[in-house]
Parts: sequence; C-alpha cells; structure tokens
Amino acid sequence: MPYLCSARDDTKIYKIKTMTTIIDGKLISLQIQEEIAAEVKAIKVNNGKIPHLAAILVGSDGASETYVGAKVKACEKIGFKSTMVRLSESTTEKELLYIVEGLNNDADIDGYIVQLPLPKHINEHNIVQAIAPQKDVDGFHPQNIGRMALNLPTYLPATPYGIIQLFERYKIDTAGKHCVIIGRSHIVGSPMSILMARNNFPGNCTVTMCHSRTANLKEYTLKADILIVALGKPEFITAEMVKDGVVVIDVGITRVISEVTKSGYKLLGDVKYDEVAAKASFITPVPGGVGPMTIASLLMNTLKASRKEIYD
Repeated sequence: MPYLCSARDDTKIYKIKTMTTIIDGKLISLQIQEEIAAEVKAIKVNNGKIPHLAAILVGSDGASETYVGAKVKACEKIGFKSTMVRLSESTTEKELLYIVEGLNNDADIDGYIVQLPLPKHINEHNIVQAIAPQKDVDGFHPQNIGRMALNLPTYLPATPYGIIQLFERYKIDTAGKHCVIIGRSHIVGSPMSILMARNNFPGNCTVTMCHSRTANLKEYTLKADILIVALGKPEFITAEMVKDGVVVIDVGITRVISEVTKSGYKLLGDVKYDEVAAKASFITPVPGGVGPMTIASLLMNTLKASRKEIYD
C-alpha cells in the first residue's frame, strides 16, 4: 500500500505550456494490450499454444492483492491463460521454493511472477534466484539483469521496460542527452541507468544516478535533459530544480490525505506536477503515467517467453 501522509493542498496555480506533451501511460498500455490480444487471436486461429502467466501471492497484503488481481484481469482481457497460486502468510521459505520449482518444471507455464514484498521470514533474494531465468518475466533474476547490462535479448524489469516503451512510442530523442536518475533501487533506478546508457534507442544518454546520499542534488537536476524520479517522496521535485524543456518521468506514487476529494485522499508523484509541467517538454502524470505500463510490460515479457524469443 502506498505510504500515507498528510499534505496541504497547494493553492498556487501554474499554467502548463501548450508545448508541453503529457505522456499518457494509460493510453499506451491499452494500445499494447490490444496489439497483444490481436496476436493471441492469431495464435488461436493457428491452434498454437496460448501464453500462460502464473502469479504467486504469499499472504494477504492489500496492495499486492490489487496488483496481482489487475494482472489476472489483464490476462483474461487479452486472451492469455492465467494461474493464481495463493499461499498463507505462514508459508515457509522451503515451501515457497518447492512451489517455485514446480512452476519451473511445468511445461504449460510460460512465465510467472512471485509478488513482492514477501513476508519478512522469507529471503527474497533466495526466491528470485530460484526462478528459472527463462520464466522470469519480472526480469529480476541475476542472469536476466546481466543480459540487460550486456545489451543482450532478455526480459527487462517491468517498470523500466514500460518507461522505455513510453520513450519509444512518443519518439522522445534520448541520444546524447544528460539523463539524471534519482533512486537506485534494483526495481527501477539501477536498471534504468543501464538502459538509458546502452547503445540503443531509447538510450545513448550520459547518465548520472543520484540517491538519498547525493549532496547538492539540485545541481544535478538542473543539468538534466531527462529526469527520471523514483524516490517515493511526494512532490519532492519542484520547478526551481529543473530547466526549461526537460523530459520528466515520475515513477513515484504516494497516497496522501486530502480535504478536497470525496475519498479523503489523493495520489501524488515525486514531482510537483503543475509547476514542473509548466517547464517540461514531456511529463508523465500521476496517476496515469508510468503505473499502467507495468502490467503491459509483464504481458509483453510473457508473450516473449511463450515464443521462446529469449531462451530456446
């Protein structure tokens, strides 16, 4: 569940420039799902194997339930087969490893995910490394991370893969640009730094990675042609921290208390949207920007796994 905090509603209004392009992740995600659905129909016509995605959910974390449920619904929508493996909070690491091994050996399962986070008594690294690389459609196995670093075909981590798709489909020029990434997690920041530096499109950037220990952060953000923020701190990036024409990708999503919404809360990104959008050339909103792309990326990886595109 996103972090919950209180926040004052800002009454200052910033006018977004007409030249600012708002990157619609929801629209792109739906386009990708439609493309995959068309391919699944063609597979059925030719009596081919229908892609099959499985998900392991340990415990009853509300956010994890929502995420996995959305993935299952997306599979149904585009015609994939899906399997949900529900395990109790008390499941031991040994028991989970046994389930993982079973999915590794199940020929009908093309790819699967183990929903994170896991209960504290289970070592996530041991579980991730036990997943067969050819079925690791989350893209977290060390072998797939290594292939990514070497610019070899692989399953990219879902959120970075989604961001790459946004750059590609909006035809955002990245070659020779200075890309500043804030956040160094293995889920977003670290893989994004590799992808943006690779000799690819999107890519060919000069990359600077910043994090919680970076001194004088503003000096770096002001130099960014492309700014990718994955901090988990609501509205941390303000207009005075970016230059005109910057491309802003906001990965953060925080649930904050609000006095002006019916629900009593709203979702905020790591970027103070209205004022930063007034200076940006491209910007992702929150919600509706990077978030919807995660499921689309997972489906793309599963289709690749079904086709044996990465591993024979």
